[in-house]
Amino acid sequence: MLAIIGARFVIEEAHDADVGQNSVQQYNLKKNDNFILSVNGNTIEVVLEKELDREKQQEMNLILTALDGGSPQRSGTLVIHVTVLDANDNAPVFSQAVYKASLPENSRLDTVVITVSASDADEGVNGDVTYDFGHVTEEVKKIFSIDRKVGDIRVIGVVDYETTTSFEIRVKAKDGLGLSSYAKVMISITDVNDNAPVVNLKSLTNPIPENTPPGTEVGIINVQDRDSGNNRQVRCSIQQGFPFKLVPSIKNYYSLVTTGQLDRELLSDYNITITATDQGSPPLSSSKSVQLSVTDINDNPPVFEEQSYSAYVSENNKPGSTLCSVSARDPDWRQNGTVVYSLLAGEVNGAPVSSYLSVNGDTGVIHAVRSFDYEQFRSFKVHVMARDNGSPPLSSNVTMSVFISDVNDNSPQILYPSPEGNSFMTELVPKAAHGGSLVSKVIAVDADSGQNAWLSYQIVKSTDPGLFTIGVHSGEIRTQRDISESDSMKQNLVVAVKDNGQPSLSATCSMYLLISDNLAEVPELKDLSYNESNSKLTSYLIIALVSVSTFFLTFIIIILGLRFCRRRKPRLLFDGAVAIPSGYLPPNYADVDGTGTLRSAYNYDAYLTTGSRTSDFKFVTSYNDNTLPFSSTLSSQNSFFKCLEQKLVY
Repeated sequence: MLAIIGARFVIEEAHDADVGQNSVQQYNLKKNDNFILSVNGNTIEVVLEKELDREKQQEMNLILTALDGGSPQRSGTLVIHVTVLDANDNAPVFSQAVYKASLPENSRLDTVVITVSASDADEGVNGDVTYDFGHVTEEVKKIFSIDRKVGDIRVIGVVDYETTTSFEIRVKAKDGLGLSSYAKVMISITDVNDNAPVVNLKSLTNPIPENTPPGTEVGIINVQDRDSGNNRQVRCSIQQGFPFKLVPSIKNYYSLVTTGQLDRELLSDYNITITATDQGSPPLSSSKSVQLSVTDINDNPPVFEEQSYSAYVSENNKPGSTLCSVSARDPDWRQNGTVVYSLLAGEVNGAPVSSYLSVNGDTGVIHAVRSFDYEQFRSFKVHVMARDNGSPPLSSNVTMSVFISDVNDNSPQILYPSPEGNSFMTELVPKAAHGGSLVSKVIAVDADSGQNAWLSYQIVKSTDPGLFTIGVHSGEIRTQRDISESDSMKQNLVVAVKDNGQPSLSATCSMYLLISDNLAEVPELKDLSYNESNSKLTSYLIIALVSVSTFFLTFIIIILGLRFCRRRKPRLLFDGAVAIPSGYLPPNYADVDGTGTLRSAYNYDAYLTTGSRTSDFKFVTSYNDNTLPFSSTLSSQNSFFKCLEQKLVY
């Protein structure tokens, strides 16, 4: 009850049946903390001396004693029961002046952070306490709420440590009639590893030359993590296999540097992934891709696709015809990889290379500048250079071999008998010659090669078709049967020599044979079917005499030479005594490497030439494995010399 000090409460007076001195004379109030007794005449009052406090003492008993004046003295007692009624004289009181709580960020909604509690000593409506926030920011109102009855502070919004690390909230407790009090709530937000590191590329050198030395810095990386503590400790790394690494610099900074030699031809672009991982539990990570391009430098020469090239061309080709194509590749880029072809300076058969071949600088196609002749040269080599357009330019060379194939463009050339002028060759055939005897030989060569130089011989016309035959491949003229008396002394043979080319080429010659054992038996040659005029007879006789003298001296020299070479090289002879003057063998037909018809197995020496008016007679020795041995050859020569003496006398 809200009673003020001095409040008076009237107490009915006591009654005593006695009178006078024996009646009620005085009143006494038992001592207490709040009331005193006031007696004024017949008015008895209990006066409030000290305020009542229901919260300390809700009820009290006052003992009032009335005393008379008799003897013995008698008294009467009155118990005054005082009930203290409540008044709203107490404001709510919090259990703590400051409340502290720790709340992890990202806590779930409706999570109870803390419960505040206030009590009010009053009762009833005066003691009903409700809770509310005091003056707080709108941010707090969006994140927290308080239960008005219970005092629970709950999470109603997103709690983010990276936004606010702590909250200070003023909480009010109010009773039913408006008395209130305040408390402070301190909420600390604890960090949770909820933020992955962020990788920032601060600088990057892009593109970079492929000759960048190892250890060159090409980029600067910054890493940030909004968390705190271990959650903020970050480690950075890049994937393996790339020639790059991260080098820690100042706090949260890394340098991206090269670790090896770059090669654009192997890899021209790098996609580098930088991964940052924090030390939280569980750890969070993030990555960032960095694109790096490598610029080209001219560090690769052109490389030919083949180690060497071969070109095959038939002789008599058309100028400008394509021989082959060379190709080189340069892995460099743009002008560093653009290849230009050229022929290196040199000579072919004494002439510049450029007079034989040309090359297309862009495509590498090689053309013939002129027509080739197999009989002049069969092959040659040139060097082709491939050069790029870098600075400085790089180049490489390759060898190209040109092989010229033969074409049947040369007719057979008859060396014996000589086809020159109107002269003719006459051979003596002994009358006693048997069938199969060698009487002469047609010698021919072909400047071509291979099958184009394979020669075959054929008698196309003869005085007596059944008397002589010729070896198809050897050109040897032999008797088919024994010579009889009925056979004509004068025999005329026309021999055709053909090669094996496509189409075949041929040449012909005439061979004149005299069947006789002695020149004295030979009739006037003017009767032969040569149709020579008598005006030429004298000239032929003079030529014959000069020839006899010349060949006689030649014979002496050859004999001396044969004696000198006797031990070094045995010589074999033909069956017949057919001679071929060495002057009929051109130097360039001395040997055709086994591809022609004039084999090195034959060697012809001239011993003597004698004439009878208009004819030349010549004799031959031949090295042949099928003929006589050396000793027999000498004996044949001795008999030949005797015959020679007889002819000279004649």
